[in-house]
Amino acid sequence: MKIVFLDALTLGDLPLEEGLSALGDVEIFQFTAPEQTVERVKGAQVVITNKVIIDEKVLRQCPDLKLICIAATGMNNVDLDFAQQRGVEVKNVSGYSRNSVAQSTFAMLLELFSHVSYYDRYVKSGEYARSEIFTHHGPRITELAGKRLGIIGFGNIGSKVAEIAEAFGCEIVYWSSTGTDRHEYYDRLELPELLLTSDIVSVHAPLNEATEGLIGKNELKIMKKSAVLINAGRGGIVDEEALAKALDEGEISGAGLDVFKSEPLKADSPLLCVKEPNRLLMSPHTAWASFEARQELWNKVLGHIREFASR
Repeated sequence: MKIVFLDALTLGDLPLEEGLSALGDVEIFQFTAPEQTVERVKGAQVVITNKVIIDEKVLRQCPDLKLICIAATGMNNVDLDFAQQRGVEVKNVSGYSRNSVAQSTFAMLLELFSHVSYYDRYVKSGEYARSEIFTHHGPRITELAGKRLGIIGFGNIGSKVAEIAEAFGCEIVYWSSTGTDRHEYYDRLELPELLLTSDIVSVHAPLNEATEGLIGKNELKIMKKSAVLINAGRGGIVDEEALAKALDEGEISGAGLDVFKSEPLKADSPLLCVKEPNRLLMSPHTAWASFEARQELWNKVLGHIREFASR
């Protein structure tokens, strides 16, 4: 059985070949450009992809392909309907990044509320050594306790964020794109009320017809001027141009983004031109990527291949 991994670079420093080599003949490519996909997939029975597109064109030219393993949760990079027509199984992985994304969410929140990096730089710069007093009052430090946290998307990750937020003393409310109650203890609000009343809005929803462009100019305008927005869901949920403008005009206090409409972020993105960059935290889609989460994801991918091989 031939197994090909098209974009292994997306999983970082995991020892990938150790687990795969026992399952078949393995080819691992760090990155695959669109024009290289067919050539690399041809002759393989199993293909692993994170973001490389496997569409109808690729599937038509690769008749040996029997299993596509997506090393992620999202499946929009594979033509699922045509794969089914061709008898090609498609397996994704879910649930592996719950702790990692929740932890990264609070890493951003704590930076925005406590300004740890500013105070670290203040001490290391030598300014503290020259101070006349024992402390320093720079950017205002604000407590999470007593703040209302509005969670958009109350699934596996959103519920973990709520659990942690409660330990900090936050009040939890949420909005669900399905309009159904997903938790008996927390209040489900309609989106305008959640945005209007929350001190923190944290996005953990999938990107679909109900959530694309969900947070735009009008939604940002009704948020509290002191509010903070976190997006660790999908980039297309938040209008990035509107967010940059809202930060520049003081419509909200700050934001933390781990996901973007275009990834990598485009060089001309308005997010890179925010007037006060300290009000905007950005990470390159790494909230999911703790070592433990990547290892769990990879173990589940290997499990899919083992199950396929055992038939």
